[in-house]
Amino acid sequence: MGWWLAASGLTATSESAMPRLFQRRGIFLPVRVPSPFDTDQRLHEAASRQAMDIGMPGSSPQSVNRRRWISGVIAVLSVLLVAALFWGWRNAPTQSTPANLAHTYTQALKQAHEGKPGAARVLYQQLARTDLSDAHRVSLLAELSNYPSPQALKLIDASLKDESVEVRQAAIATSVKLVSSSQRSLLLGPMLDDREQSVRFSATSALLGLSPDDLGLYFAVLQQSAEAFQEALESQPATVDNQLQLARLYLQTGDLDPALKALQRATAMDPQNIEAALAHIELLDKKGQAEKARSLFAGLLEHHPDSALLQHALGMWLVDHGQGEFALLSLAKASELAPQNNDYRYDLAVALHDLDQLEAAQKQLVQIVQNDPANRRARVLLIQYWKENGQLQNVQILLAELEQLNPDDPALQQGL
Repeated sequence: MGWWLAASGLTATSESAMPRLFQRRGIFLPVRVPSPFDTDQRLHEAASRQAMDIGMPGSSPQSVNRRRWISGVIAVLSVLLVAALFWGWRNAPTQSTPANLAHTYTQALKQAHEGKPGAARVLYQQLARTDLSDAHRVSLLAELSNYPSPQALKLIDASLKDESVEVRQAAIATSVKLVSSSQRSLLLGPMLDDREQSVRFSATSALLGLSPDDLGLYFAVLQQSAEAFQEALESQPATVDNQLQLARLYLQTGDLDPALKALQRATAMDPQNIEAALAHIELLDKKGQAEKARSLFAGLLEHHPDSALLQHALGMWLVDHGQGEFALLSLAKASELAPQNNDYRYDLAVALHDLDQLEAAQKQLVQIVQNDPANRRARVLLIQYWKENGQLQNVQILLAELEQLNPDDPALQQGL
C-alpha cells in the first residue's frame, strides 16, 4: 500500500494517522494494514467462525460431533473399500488364464505322448486339475498307462469315480494296461455295480478272461454282469459290430454254440470281414479243431495276402501252437506291412527272443523306443534283454532315461 500512498502525495507516518488522512480528502474509509505479528484479527476471525457455528440452526455441539464421527466413519470405509478393490484386482485371474491353462494341457499331452523328460510329473499335475474338460481328461488318461506309480493309481481311482461316463470308461480302458490282473479285479470290480449300464459293460469286458483266483469275490458278480451284457446285445438290431461283440462275449464265458450263431450272423452280413473270420478261428480252436482253423487261415490269406491284421493273427496262432519258427515269417510280414504298429513289432521281438535270437529281438525293441520313446513296455523289456546280454552300459542309459520320464516308476523302485 506504500506505493499507492506515495503516488497520492501522502506518507504513511502511522497507522492511526491513516483514517484522518482519508478524512481530510473527504473519504472516510477505515483501512488498517495488519502486521504479521498481530493476532487480534485471527482471534476475531476464529471467534466469528465459532459464533457462526453455534448460531446456526440445528448446529448444537452434539450435532457437530455427530458430523465429525460420520465423516470419520466414511473415511475409514473408503480406505477399506479401496483396499478391498486393490486386493481383488491383485488376486483376480488375468484374461489370459484360460489360454494359459489350455496351453499347459497341450504341452503336457505332447510331453507325455512323445516321452519327454518330466512327462509323468506334468501328466499327473494336469489330471489332478478340477477344471479340466472331460475330453481333455480322456486324452490324458490314454497316456497314463506308460507312467505307472502310486500317484497314477490314485488318479485312475479318482477318474473311476468321475461324474462323466466317458471319463469312467476311459479310466477302465487305461487300467487294463496300467495294472496287473490281480490288481485289475480290485480296481474294477466295484465298477460292475456302476449306475450307468455302458460303464458296467465296459468293466465286464475288461474283467472277462481273468482267472477265478484273480477275480476273487467278484467272480459271481462278473457272471451276472456278463449275462446282462449278452441279453442287452441280443435285444438290439443285429449289426456286424454288435454280433462280433456278442460272439467274443460268449467265447470268453465258454458258451460256444451261441458264439457260433452270432458269428454266422456277422459273416452273413459281411462275408469279407476279417475280424469275424478270426473270431471263428478262435471258436474252432476252443472246440479242438485246429486243422479246420489252419484251413480257414489258408483261405483267408489267399484272399487277403496283404492284411497285416491277418498275418499277425496267424503268427500268434502259430506261436500258441508251438510253431515259433513258422510264426516268425508271419510276424515279420505283419511288421513289414504295418511298420508303425509297435504292438506287432513287440510280439515279433518276443518271438525272436524265445528262439534265442537275442540280438534280432533287441533291434526290434530299439526300433520301437526310437519310434515311440514313451513306450514303457518296450523300454522295460529292452532293459531286461540287454541285461541278459551283459550290455550294462546300455542298461544304465535306458534306466537314466526312464528315471527322467518317471522317477517313481516301479521298475526303478525294484532295481530292474
